Amino acid sequence: MAALSNSDEYCPPESDVFEHGHGHFFTKKTFHKPTYCHHCTDMLWGLIGQGYVCEVCNFIVHDRCLKMVVSPCSSIACYLIKNPVSHCWSEPGHFKRKFCNLCRKRLEDSLAIRCEICEYYAHLECQDFVVSDCKECATYVPTKEKNTVVQYHHWREGNLPGNSKCLHCKKTCWSAECLSGMRCEWCGVTAHAACYRYLPAECSFGCLREILLPPYSLTVPRMDVPMEMLFGFQKKPFAEEFSSSGDSKTEDEDRRSSKEREGRDRDRDRDEDIVRIFDGNSSLKKRIYRTVAVPKNVPAQVLLEAALRTFHISDKPRNFYMTEVTEKESGEVELDLKQPIRSQIKSRDGKRPAVFLRYREPHPDRGYIRVHPGPALSNLSPQATVHFKHVPVTSDTTVTETIAKAIEKFGSEVNSEETDPSKYKLIEVHLDRGVSEREMDPDERPLKTAQESRRESLRQYRMTRFYIKQKEDPHGSQIAMFVGNLPTSLSQLQYEKILLDIIGKENKWSGFDVIYYEYGALVLLFSNPETATRAYNICKERTFDDKPLLVLLLPNIQPQMIPDNVTPLLTLVNVKSGGQQGMELIRSFRKLLNPHQVYDLMNGGPLPGLYVFRNIPKFKILVCGGDGTVGWALSCLDNVGQDAQCQSPPMAIVPLGTGNDLARVLRWGPGYSGAEDPLNLLRDVIEAEEIKLDRWTVIFHPNEKEHDETKVAIANDTNAANTNEDNTSIFVMNNYFGIGIDADISLDFHMAREENPDKFNSRLHNKGVYFKMGLRKMVNRRSCKDLQRSIKVEVDGKPLDLPPVEGIIITNILSWASGANPWGPEKEDQFSKPTHYDGMLEIVGVTGVVHLGQIQSGLRNGIRIAQGGHIRIHLLGDTPVQVDGEPWLQPAGQVVVLRSALKATMLKKSKNKIKRRNTEPSIYFPTDSLQPQSPSADPDSGPL
Repeated sequence: MAALSNSDEYCPPESDVFEHGHGHFFTKKTFHKPTYCHHCTDMLWGLIGQGYVCEVCNFIVHDRCLKMVVSPCSSIACYLIKNPVSHCWSEPGHFKRKFCNLCRKRLEDSLAIRCEICEYYAHLECQDFVVSDCKECATYVPTKEKNTVVQYHHWREGNLPGNSKCLHCKKTCWSAECLSGMRCEWCGVTAHAACYRYLPAECSFGCLREILLPPYSLTVPRMDVPMEMLFGFQKKPFAEEFSSSGDSKTEDEDRRSSKEREGRDRDRDRDEDIVRIFDGNSSLKKRIYRTVAVPKNVPAQVLLEAALRTFHISDKPRNFYMTEVTEKESGEVELDLKQPIRSQIKSRDGKRPAVFLRYREPHPDRGYIRVHPGPALSNLSPQATVHFKHVPVTSDTTVTETIAKAIEKFGSEVNSEETDPSKYKLIEVHLDRGVSEREMDPDERPLKTAQESRRESLRQYRMTRFYIKQKEDPHGSQIAMFVGNLPTSLSQLQYEKILLDIIGKENKWSGFDVIYYEYGALVLLFSNPETATRAYNICKERTFDDKPLLVLLLPNIQPQMIPDNVTPLLTLVNVKSGGQQGMELIRSFRKLLNPHQVYDLMNGGPLPGLYVFRNIPKFKILVCGGDGTVGWALSCLDNVGQDAQCQSPPMAIVPLGTGNDLARVLRWGPGYSGAEDPLNLLRDVIEAEEIKLDRWTVIFHPNEKEHDETKVAIANDTNAANTNEDNTSIFVMNNYFGIGIDADISLDFHMAREENPDKFNSRLHNKGVYFKMGLRKMVNRRSCKDLQRSIKVEVDGKPLDLPPVEGIIITNILSWASGANPWGPEKEDQFSKPTHYDGMLEIVGVTGVVHLGQIQSGLRNGIRIAQGGHIRIHLLGDTPVQVDGEPWLQPAGQVVVLRSALKATMLKKSKNKIKRRNTEPSIYFPTDSLQPQSPSADPDSGPL
């Protein structure tokens, strides 16, 4: 933000409120193709002069709509942000049917980026001027109580979902032809630009309010790290050639493309002067500039005004001047604005003329800076107009003196009763490509800092503002850092030695919060943000045992701020399950929910999310993945849930795996196809009913005489369970346990997938591989033939006389191998009707590969053998086995299956779900909140 007053007089503005109206620079224009008004979305009719267009942001409007425009121009948009929040950008790509939120043009024809948290889109060349107004996801203030906090809408303009309706006038408010309409990033309510101010100011979080983690219950570490790191994203650097906006180019690019442009620009150069504009010394050093075309022989004043529009500067032209570009700053000569540009500078070496755009200092030794109160200090409502105070400074005024003057000016408008300037600090905040902070030294001169910033880059200077904040973080000093990929089952002293060798004693933590010994992970606590930042930056670049350390900064939830009727949803997504559709789901869930409640399981597994939610008395879990992912989450919950407030949270499933048998039993479907609306998935979770799921412990005791190193190595290489000194392995079974032919096919599939994981990225391909391996087993039946002679089975203490089989399946649920039911439908026999909560297991026999195929196709059932709650199996030789789809070769020994003391609460999808349209207002607002109100006069209650 422009930090100094631009008036020629040495006096502050009469009002401390920053008001520019909409800030557009409209000119009449004749359009030669169908064009639509960005305010009302109607087509502009006529032959000449159909409407107006903004010279800066390309906002197009009817003559009749000109006085009703409320959307701010990009030239003032960054000024309207109260609490800037940086966006989390995606990789550059092409997005269909989307518009740039900055220049308002379509995105299809050029590379663009989008925010992974909100619906902000921008061309890559517009990135320098994007507005850092992503939704605030952690706004907890210690001085506020739960019943006094008010959540307001976070409006975003344009790119509305198809068929969106205005909540106020009930008419269609979306457009496929232009950037128009408003949408709340939290509740999803949509409205016309002319209607949204009539809606209630308070946001109810819409239909997801029962599971959404309120932002006012969250705090994030106050550290100088990119926002992507706080959400667990990987930082994606952009190349320098993409770093400037509009027609920006580097000089190298200018030389490379000169021949290509020669023919295209020959005719244009006959009528226009094309000038390169540098906005400061920094842009000259980086050789980054913007080109401006003006008619020949016009005064340089026209070029100056065009340059200001190009750099999105809304100030008066008299506060600026131009000089010819020279390597020596002292040799700059101001250009006469009344004379043509060509008569004052000459192009060199065939290049286009180049000029500096400079700010004219009205008083070099005095001025004003605008100081904003920090979010935790302000007593103002979040809906209040952008607030700051003009603080007079001179070339000798220090930061300490500036803070004292600011505190005196704010007076009763800050919450803190502490008026000692030594308790505060002045923060220089840069909004260039995100939000970065720098604490200013007490003896630093703010006026000199601002003047130097203007000299280096006018564009970056307008993205700079000053905040006064308390030195002590009002949220508390504890910063939690998750560290993973360490060796498992070490002592605390061993973990401490490893980490101290990596980060050094000078960056030592204040304590261990929790250590997950079985997973080689722990959580460190830091009391100093600077120390935490250094430790984080060191750890994320280091490896241990040839594995990169996994480092995450974790948010802190304040459970007392969560409303009583809210049960937050912890969302765990495995992006590698089944068809690898998790990436699109995780993007959608981060936009629909609070992104701090959505975790990528490939970035630390379930442990970081379970740690963050450990103090919440009640919450739900949504696992997006296959049966193995669900088992992984349940296993982690077993290990960490005992120390949590909610020890057995109910768990829902979005099936992304190949089989998805547990999801089928709980009515979540055979597999996520990508066609389902993620909003409807979350609404299904809200309406789902809780049920219990029996879980079973499977204990493998290999014979003590087994010493064959090759066989033991194979077993250990394929067995994921922890093995103690006596080689006993313990598994928890949720779905089924297979011995014989089905486990043998699964083992072959598992080994093939381990060799080429990239090929197994679709359910259809995976099932095809299963089919091929089954055919091979039909040819070679020696591996599991006459299995009944190789094993002995006891059920509840009674030995079984097994029929001739090649495999047995012990099931806990009535779904196996992608939805087949080997037990078969209910019929009159000695067995009771099975369920997944009756404390009983079903034992089914299969006679071979053909029998397996018949069961999967529904032509035949398995051979019912027994039901029981305690099973003992003696393996007389090496036998393939699988537990919930995880196969390995088990050496001879004893297997015991008994009911586990661990319980699981699952969510079963409601059978009779009423389908509702997403555009109905009742989805977002309760009935009693749909009352219209007077339009707000606050210019900042707009899309920012």
